[in-house]
Parts: sequence; structure tokens; C-alpha cells
Amino acid sequence: MSSTSLPPLTARLRGRFGPQRLAAWLVARATAPATSVWVVIGFAAVHAVLWTAILTNLKAAQDIHMDVAEAYAWGSRFLLGYGKHPPLSGWIAGLWFTVFPVKDWATYALAMAMASSGLVVVWFASLKVVDRRRAFFVLVMVALYPIFNFKGFKYNADLVQLLTLPLVVLAYLHAFEKRSVASGVWLGLAGAAAMMTKYWVLTMIGAIGLAALLHPDRLRFLASPAPWVAIATMLVAMIPHLVWLWQVDFVPLTYAGDVYSLSDRGRAAGLVLGYVGHNAALLALPIALAAAVLAWPPRFAFHNWRRGPHPGVNVSQAINVWLVQAIVAIGPPLGGLAFTIYMKTDWGISLFFLVPLALVAIPALRLRAVMLPRLTAVWLVLSLLTLFASPWIAQREMAANPNGATGYGARSELARELTKAWHARFGSPWPLVAGFSEMNTPMTFYSPDHPRPFTVPYTAEETWSSGLSTLDDLKREGFIGICDTTDNRIAACDAWMAKEAPKAESLVMTTQRFFHGQAGPAIVWKVYIQAPAR
Repeated sequence: MSSTSLPPLTARLRGRFGPQRLAAWLVARATAPATSVWVVIGFAAVHAVLWTAILTNLKAAQDIHMDVAEAYAWGSRFLLGYGKHPPLSGWIAGLWFTVFPVKDWATYALAMAMASSGLVVVWFASLKVVDRRRAFFVLVMVALYPIFNFKGFKYNADLVQLLTLPLVVLAYLHAFEKRSVASGVWLGLAGAAAMMTKYWVLTMIGAIGLAALLHPDRLRFLASPAPWVAIATMLVAMIPHLVWLWQVDFVPLTYAGDVYSLSDRGRAAGLVLGYVGHNAALLALPIALAAAVLAWPPRFAFHNWRRGPHPGVNVSQAINVWLVQAIVAIGPPLGGLAFTIYMKTDWGISLFFLVPLALVAIPALRLRAVMLPRLTAVWLVLSLLTLFASPWIAQREMAANPNGATGYGARSELARELTKAWHARFGSPWPLVAGFSEMNTPMTFYSPDHPRPFTVPYTAEETWSSGLSTLDDLKREGFIGICDTTDNRIAACDAWMAKEAPKAESLVMTTQRFFHGQAGPAIVWKVYIQAPAR
């Protein structure tokens, strides 16, 4: 390549060494059509490795979150649904653990694999809207978003949406551009994959539908086969799951109605405010860091804005991004207020990944090439500092609040002790575990026998089940039931055990975790060992 064909920054720094030459190399490779995709994949891979190590260190004093253990349990059987949610998060976990060992670090690697794959898809979606320079800047901004690092430790259906929803947006932008049958098929398949993750994605699918109706070029898109083929394809792809829903009397919808419906409008309003504040605070970090990079040095800050459109922005596609992001930002909080819903802050995990692209796609923004290596350096320094500090953070966190996380409750130790107890009595693998979901799925993950979970109903009205086991299985194969004495539902747990296993052997066990001299909570467990039928 001749010097005249190099980007300006690269040409100026070509003969230098050290950080300047590395910065020039990054700009050249990240903006060249032939190499940019490999730079992006390499960046995402490094992000995944770094943050897997960080999260493993940060969570070393804790067991994995129950959502992660639940996903692992679901993945033990490839069903069309698992009671609370559609099946995709369980399927992915099942495939992952056919390759990786059932260890804590592998769950954090799975979470980061999802997040980092989402980064790559966000970059591809960005290319539909902006040039490669801006797209790479978006990529690094999203990598700095805490949802894709600190908050990404918990693999569950919410986290899988960091991959499936960017795929839906990418497919929509492609279909809006091409307006062909093939693009409609891809959009429909992406929508079906998202729906198989969690029904909450209807918020994004609905936002895309509204954006298509509000866009100035809506008639061209709606007159094409793309949107109608997409709807038909999604419905056809969803048929097996829809049949399952019918067969189980729409259990996931019953679960959602039972758990997330509120009668107190004031409490619903408080939860909505918490949802908005939490997600605004998380978004503040990448926006603030990007703004600081753009504004340095201060004497050049005013050069970052220009009049008129910029050739690096596809304004028509930018309108799509602005509309979709505005709708998913405003719609769910308004819905939570209108229908008095228990709004969880985690529901915003998947809805704001477009904010960096929406900002960088502002046509008046002038993004100089030097901004790419600067923001990348910020990401790298922050990641490395967190990596070095992570063991100390884990130790200090446990010392400051040992009772503040359920993961300190030493469920992994209990799983190993109960496995030994079952083997000593029956000389066979432990087949089933019964308890509330916070209790039984960690046993499935941590016991070497990986017993199938059975979720004890908290009230008589509860109807949902994972489908991994039944009462008949418990009576035939035997099980170990566990009740947590610190749980305010202990009476319901004891009552269920007395009813379903009146002749079970009853034990009391205590577990406590120690980490670098710090003691976690000592928890007393009521254990019921029901022998297999003879």
C-alpha cells in the first residue's frame, strides 16, 4: 500500500514507533473493508477473555447466580419450553456445557461469549447506518457499557437478548434497505429466535413495527414483500413452540401474570422510576467516557461539530435507529405505569444497546480518526485495572457485606455433602432434588450427579414447572428435598415435604463459606431424603 492510499492519521504516523504507530495501525485496519471485520472479531474475543477472567475473580467468593444454574438445568433436556420462559437460553447452555466443564468460570465465559457476539452484531448493524470509523467507535462504546461487562456476569434469558435483539435490528435494517423476499425471511427468522429467548422481546419487535410505520419512507417498505414475508416466516418458525404453549395451557404467561402483576399503583410507579434511574446510570458511563475522549484537547472540542449532513451517515437508516431506541426507552415505563407491572431493572438489559449508535449517527458530529485509538485505550486501561483489582474487590465485598449476596450461602458445599449422603445410603447417582428454584437448581449445577430439579410450589395457585421432572418421578426414583431456614417461605416448604414425603429421612445440615479468612453466612438447611421406590 502506498503512503498516498493510507488514511491521514496513518500517513502522518507511518514512520513513528510506539503508541502512535499502534494507533495508526488500529485506525487503518478498523476502517479498511478487507480487515475491519477481523479487527472487530479480535476485539470482541479479547473483550470476552478479559472479562471472563475479571468476572471469575470478582465472583470467586460466591456461587453462581440461580438464573445461571437454572439455565444449566434446562439445558440438560432440549424441550420446547421450560415453564417460565421459551427454550433458547436453555438450549444454548446445553450446547455450551457439552464442550465446557461444569465450572463457575465456564458460566462467566458463556455470558461473555453472548455479550461479545452481540458486540460483533452491533458493529454489523452500525455499518447499515454509519461508516466504518463511526461503527468501530460505536463498538468500543458498547463494550464500555456495563451491561456488556460488569453486569454481564449472569447468564440467563435477559443476557441472551444481547445477541438476539441486535440480530433483529440488523435484520430489520437490512430488510428496510433491500425490501426483498430473502431479507424478509431473515428478519422473520431473527424475530423467531428473539421470541424463543424471552417474550419481553415483543417490546423491541413492537418498536420496530412502529418505527416502520413512522418512518418517512414507510410506503416503500410496506409496499415491498419484506415485512409481510417476515411476519409469515416468524409465525411458521414459532409453530412448534406455539403448540407447546397450547399443550401446557400457556404456563409462561400464567407465571408472568402471577409474579409481575401489582395492585398497588404507587409501588408500580416507584419501580418504574427505579427502572429508569438504573438504566440511565448505566448508560451514563459509556456516554461520559466517549464525550471526554471527543472533547480532548478542549481547544479542539468545537471542531467536533459541523453544519450539514455528513457522508459517513445514512440518514434514512439513522431515523430507524432513533425511532426504535426512543420507542423502547419510553414504551416499557409507560406500560409499567398503565398496567401496574412489577418492573425489574434487569429488563432494561437488552433495550439500550442502540444508544451509542443513535448518538454517533448524529450527522453533525465530526469523528476524527484519532478518537478510535483513544477510546480503545480507555477500554483497555479500565479492563486491565479491573482485572488487577478484581481479587481485592471480591475480598473487600465479602468483608463489607457477607450476608448481602445469596451466593455466599455455600450451596456448592451443600451439593457435595448431599451427593455423598445419597451415595452412602443407596450406592447410586442422586437422581432428583426438590425445593424452591433458588435452592434446587444450584444442586443440579454443583452436584457431580447433576440431579434433575423439581420446583416446590410456594402456593396452591402456582402452576409453572420446568418440565424436567414430575411428582411421579420423585416417588419412583427418590429425591432429596431441601428447605432453607432463612427463607420466609420455610413453612410452605416444610408443609410440602410433609405431604409428599412423610416417611423421608429428616436431617439438619449447616454450611458456611470462608474466603481469604472472611466468613460467609452460616445457613441451616432442613434436608429430606426420600428413598427410591422398591
